[in-house]
Amino acid sequence: MALHPSTVPVSISDPVNAAILAVSEDRLSGFQRDPFGEIAERSGVPLATVLERIVAMLEAGTIRRVRQTLMSTNLARGALVAWQVPNERLDAAFDHLFHRDPFSGHVVIRSTDAVTPGSTYRLWTTLKVPQGFSLRKHAEVLRGEIGAEHFRLMPAKMVFALGVGHVRRRGMEPGARAETLAEPTNTAIVELSELEWRVLTALKREFAPAEIVRDLWQVRAVEAGVALDEFERVARGLTERGVIGRFSTFLEHVKPTANNERVTRYNALFHWAVPEGRESDAGREVGRHYVITHAYWREGGPEFRNVNIMAVAHGMEKERVLAHKAAIDEHLREAGIDFTYTNVFWGGRSEIKPSEITPDAYRAFCASRGIDPATMLAEPGDDAGAL
Repeated sequence: MALHPSTVPVSISDPVNAAILAVSEDRLSGFQRDPFGEIAERSGVPLATVLERIVAMLEAGTIRRVRQTLMSTNLARGALVAWQVPNERLDAAFDHLFHRDPFSGHVVIRSTDAVTPGSTYRLWTTLKVPQGFSLRKHAEVLRGEIGAEHFRLMPAKMVFALGVGHVRRRGMEPGARAETLAEPTNTAIVELSELEWRVLTALKREFAPAEIVRDLWQVRAVEAGVALDEFERVARGLTERGVIGRFSTFLEHVKPTANNERVTRYNALFHWAVPEGRESDAGREVGRHYVITHAYWREGGPEFRNVNIMAVAHGMEKERVLAHKAAIDEHLREAGIDFTYTNVFWGGRSEIKPSEITPDAYRAFCASRGIDPATMLAEPGDDAGAL
């Protein structure tokens, strides 16, 4: 007999929930016809229990959202953006980018343990604009709205790791890594047809608790205006083209949950400046470490001492996170990849939301600001460097 919803455990430390989350956070790659059935099979938890627990954790706020993710680096022009904002405007700028810009995803206030190059850039965001539009022009609009003094756009040249999985990373030993190098993913833009965009738009929208059922794609096919078999055919084709990420249950990993439980306490953005020509080698070595959730080749420029490899790790203890960093440093040197500079930017206040990537959404944004969308189209050289 199923438990009454109010008595269903919602803690990540509950062994059944932990078994589910170890799979559901980031182990389901590509389009999954039956994601909850797959979670049940891989976790060894009965399907009915998987559905019950995911609904309960979503309603309690332990799970932040359930959705099919996209490889948006291949669907929209994107960059990590570091903003230099006067301290007295920092929180207001944070609120503006999180609440009023649908194209800013992660919004984080970061700090360093000592004054370093780039430490005056406290506000960090991810930014994506739909195909054809300019990141730089969009950032210029935002700079005026938030009162930023400067910003640095850092598009990803290559991706080496992309997957959260906080539950399965708990207790991981510093230096733990895969036997093989991380496989790099390029960031070339993939153009889609009108039908593919319709399916993709329906596919990516997050699921409300009432939508968490085994046959969850039927309603989305109706939303896209196609039969279910056609919806699945297009979704599989998008997976083959490399634009579908993973089906995921995202945990609330920054703020305490309803149980006053934290998934992680420390969010660290690691920087390394490796020799020119060794960026891919270094990224593949960093990305093979299990603790790393994200790893990229990005150009930090002179503002950040020309760092070119960036990676993110999380943990419950600061010293433990630094031990992971030290192990990666040592491994890079053992692999014959020296670095001239390294740093850690610690995350503080943080909010995360999916970035919009559809052209219609961008035109609506422009209309809300009284901007002619034609003036926001990309031009050569728009999206590199700092202002």
